[in-house]
Amino acid sequence: MSVIVAFLCGLLFGGGLWLSGMANPANVLGFLDITGQWNPILAGVMGGAVAITLPGFWLLRRKGLDANGQALHWPRRWPPDKGLVMGAMLFGVGWGLSGVCPGPALVLLGLDGAKAVVLVACIALGWLGGRWAGRKNST
Repeated sequence: MSVIVAFLCGLLFGGGLWLSGMANPANVLGFLDITGQWNPILAGVMGGAVAITLPGFWLLRRKGLDANGQALHWPRRWPPDKGLVMGAMLFGVGWGLSGVCPGPALVLLGLDGAKAVVLVACIALGWLGGRWAGRKNST
């Protein structure tokens, strides 16, 4: 059952990214171009996502269980550690340079695979590098 729920959530997320135009790097880069042809569509998509997500998180925190009835374990990362800050910085730089974050990159694999393969490979390399650095720091 949890695989079906995860699949449906991923399908909804990917469809929303495609429908909103966030799988198009030009929309993201247009939002970041504050001195040129600024495109505010990303702000609207993020605002809509936050407006929908906040009540859901509030309900999940109150209930303490996910859709499958399993207990939720919320991360406690305050203050943020060095790895979280570095990861956020790398994520931001990659997003700004490519115009695509990991969610839309996966959507692009299905829509325009040739261009997205390199981006997803770089995301995977960054993830593996982070895991390697984490293991190295813990030993």
